[in-house]
Amino acid sequence: MRRWQKLSVIAWMLAMSAGMQAQDDRPVIYQALPRLFGNTDETRKPHGTLEENGCGKFAHFNDRALEELKNFGITHLWLTGVLEQASGTEYPDRKADPADILKGIAGSPYAIRDYFDVSPDYAMDPAKRLDEFKELIERCRRHGIDVIIDFVPNHVARSYASDIRPGLSFGAKDDNSVFFARDNHFFYVQPGMAEGGPPLRLPTAGREGCTGLFAPETDFVRVTGNNAITFAPGEGDWYETVKLNYGHDFTRGRDTSHLPGADADASEVPDTWRKMDEIFAYWQEMGVRGFRVDMAHMVPMEFWSWMIQRARARDAKVYIFGEAYDNDPAKLTDGNVLDALLKAGFDAVYDDPVYDICMGFYDDFAGGLKWANDLDALTFTGERFHRSLRYAENHDEVRLASPKEWGGLGMAVGRPVSAVLFGMGRGPLMVYHGQEVGEPAAGSEGFGGDDGRTSIFDYWSMPEFQKWINGGKFDGGRLSSEQSDLRNWYRQLLAVTKEPAFTRGEFYGLNHFNKENPAFGRVDGEMVSGHWFYAYLRRDAQSGQAFLVVANFHPEREISGVKVRISEDALQWLGKGKKDLRFAEALIDAWTAEIPASALPERGLALPPMRPLEARMLRIE
Repeated sequence: MRRWQKLSVIAWMLAMSAGMQAQDDRPVIYQALPRLFGNTDETRKPHGTLEENGCGKFAHFNDRALEELKNFGITHLWLTGVLEQASGTEYPDRKADPADILKGIAGSPYAIRDYFDVSPDYAMDPAKRLDEFKELIERCRRHGIDVIIDFVPNHVARSYASDIRPGLSFGAKDDNSVFFARDNHFFYVQPGMAEGGPPLRLPTAGREGCTGLFAPETDFVRVTGNNAITFAPGEGDWYETVKLNYGHDFTRGRDTSHLPGADADASEVPDTWRKMDEIFAYWQEMGVRGFRVDMAHMVPMEFWSWMIQRARARDAKVYIFGEAYDNDPAKLTDGNVLDALLKAGFDAVYDDPVYDICMGFYDDFAGGLKWANDLDALTFTGERFHRSLRYAENHDEVRLASPKEWGGLGMAVGRPVSAVLFGMGRGPLMVYHGQEVGEPAAGSEGFGGDDGRTSIFDYWSMPEFQKWINGGKFDGGRLSSEQSDLRNWYRQLLAVTKEPAFTRGEFYGLNHFNKENPAFGRVDGEMVSGHWFYAYLRRDAQSGQAFLVVANFHPEREISGVKVRISEDALQWLGKGKKDLRFAEALIDAWTAEIPASALPERGLALPPMRPLEARMLRIE
């Protein structure tokens, strides 16, 4: 028996709301890779160079572009991959990195070469790249948009060496004769720990311009960013990166209680902690107001408690959210790592589990297709429910409009998925550039291949997104009517979810009460409801504002005759009394309906025909 069947609805709601704070100012984050955002070059040669395929610049986030993002509903701009990364592109003051330690000519944005610098690719004058980045931060500030950048704590590029702060580079004083030492910055593979011995043998041997070797790791070999203890990492390893050491030997398990506490003096903590705190402080001083932390679960919780406390002493409103996955064996806690990160001071964590279920409606990637009812289990997560960052796309995930993913349904699948995800909780929301116009990531781009993702490794441009850029006008002048409608729909969705019921309110799921309701979207002889249909309530006690959110996830079936039942407990929770209730659509049209509250538990609210992949947000008045 599932948990919701054991709990009373009121107990469920109390458990959900305990300890949660209002999120009136919750971020609406727009993720954009500068290389892609402003690139208007349409060459798109697979494996092309910067000169061949072009590259977006900091300057392309101009006043017009930022004004459009602000009008779209954005509060925070996550400039993905701005830190200087290992790259195959050479500049007068910067040699290209060897091809053997690169993924793609542009390189991975998560193989950091200098934590204190930004990529010269993004500057009109590469020698003034930091100045141009500071100017972008100031432009964003004028438009009321806070800048977020990546913080990549778990690993660095094999070629890491800071030109800006050479005294704070990693590894210079390491003892490489041992696997682990508290103040070493890296882990060193020792004889007998893996087959063979030095030198490092990379899986790149035989590729153009590659030897399979990396000269600095001839006499010693470091552990890869994904914890691979090997002299010869494979294709599936993060072979272009090396893992950083936070004073804990990860081979000895997840118990990190031996590490210093949050109030420890800087002199008492492992050296990597101090350097990372210097990096955080450097960008905060420059005006960066937020950080997206890469693979946060692979770093000790004690470090996060210590460093986040120091970061907030510098800027009480710094916004820190983490990419983390509780099902990753590399996590450094035995409990749920998402909860542990929130306890350590993170403002929010990735909501990958809910995303995965939504994708599972259409793609059998997890051992069986999912039902909308499967979302219910993930509404019992306590404080985390309202502190989860919800997204339907990001750079690691496949595009909604990909012809190969999400059932090949195209851009329309983003409507029910985004509406349900964005309306669920009080946590931050995120839109990935191109999502709002149906960018499909179709075809091979280079190292990224034809994987349904817009490549972060290659010099590239986004053909559908370029139609919104429209040669630098940022007016959507080349979009199709379908794309314009989709972008306007996302704008309206973000506007509705800024209402108090969504920013401050609680969540009340309705699928459990409607499972035996035959008029709750059943199709094809189903004996239980809740396969393709999902419904929930949001209510803000302070203002009394309430919404009913409903979605038809079916890829091709219009569902008519839907009647959503709302239980007596739910009506009591809504606080609307016994009077008639008016439901008014706020997302897509002017549909309204009135019904006595007393009729909702049995008869239910009759909805208009729900088209395939349609969602509605009904204001309850």
